[in-house]
Amino acid sequence: MPEAAVADPTARPARRGRRRDVLPPVVAWLAANLLTWMVAKESVAGDGSKVAFWSTAGRHRWDSGHYLSIARTGYEMFRCRDRYANFPDVMCGNAAWFPAYPMAVRAVSATGLSYEPAAVVVTELSLFGMFAVLWWLLGARLTWATGLTLAIGTVFPGGIYFHAMFPIAAGTLGLLVCIAGVKRGSWAIAAAGGFVAVSSHLVGAVAVGMLLLSALFAWQRDTWPVRIAKAVATAALAGCGVLWAKWMAWQATGHWDAYEIIQRSSYGQGDLRQPFDEMRKAYAFPFSDWYKPQGHLSWLMEHSLAAHRPQLWLNTAFVLLVLATAAVRLVRNHRLDVEEWAALILTVGIFLLPFFAGAEKSWYRNHAQMFVGLIWVRHMPRWVQVPLLVCCAMQYALLGAMFFAGVLV
Repeated sequence: MPEAAVADPTARPARRGRRRDVLPPVVAWLAANLLTWMVAKESVAGDGSKVAFWSTAGRHRWDSGHYLSIARTGYEMFRCRDRYANFPDVMCGNAAWFPAYPMAVRAVSATGLSYEPAAVVVTELSLFGMFAVLWWLLGARLTWATGLTLAIGTVFPGGIYFHAMFPIAAGTLGLLVCIAGVKRGSWAIAAAGGFVAVSSHLVGAVAVGMLLLSALFAWQRDTWPVRIAKAVATAALAGCGVLWAKWMAWQATGHWDAYEIIQRSSYGQGDLRQPFDEMRKAYAFPFSDWYKPQGHLSWLMEHSLAAHRPQLWLNTAFVLLVLATAAVRLVRNHRLDVEEWAALILTVGIFLLPFFAGAEKSWYRNHAQMFVGLIWVRHMPRWVQVPLLVCCAMQYALLGAMFFAGVLV
């Protein structure tokens, strides 16, 4: 019998193994939705009714309206009193929000979907993409370490916004793709991921800083001049996400600084803040004074109205665990992998940025993009991973109920 006709007895098991290797991110995405549905089921909306997680209304919060309006009609900016007689004399409009997510929603709506379902589709596809890219970065092999890491990802702190009509999932996916590009040594992939992250949300700006620093830990097959050139070029291309946002706002409003005008006029933002002062304000912010559901409340709802406080403690603990794990690996191995350096820089940057920029009412959703730090969780001992999973699951339920109650912005 010719050699080519001899069957390879390992071929079919190998194919089965590959199929098993791609299942974990699918399972993680399904589990994330199932757990969020369970939280929503125990929550009460602003009108006292039960929350319908599978409806678009259950995923719509304050800024969602701005993103949807950009998708429908583009950017606008106007004096509030020109339309609302009793409104303070400040600037209104949607030019203080970034374009990548609403433009993706507009593209999906071209299939015939209305804008709200299209926004949910973009969000959920982004979340699935997050799990898929994270799984690749973890090595795409199911072990106790990688399995627990994915499990923590399904209930990641602030991750309730991965299901909302917000660009948090899209921006996080961009950051993960950026890390993947740096790991592969592909400046094009890294720049593309950075561009998506930067044009999705202010937090994406940390990608530009990481890419500039990548000359120190990436592109190591190249000479130093080439490494520096690649780092600067990818950072510049990623930063073009800001230029795109400004160009779109200028086209619609005639102001290249429309973002800054609205942030400064309506929200008193735009300057650097004292981070520890901002942390204190964020911790003390009285969300529960805004709204408390009437009548009998479930245990979950009763204990969720100040969930932002343990959220800050948990986020801080997560960053410290990442830093401690990095220090231990650096001492033991005298080096870190490329993706580990990238994830470390991004995680710390994402944690700090809201407190320097001023985001006392929205820092918790910005911090959700620390999801990239899960690359480090696989290196943590199991006695750290398991308690972290338990704490994240409990906090996910509390912050999720706070979200579905309409308390969070």
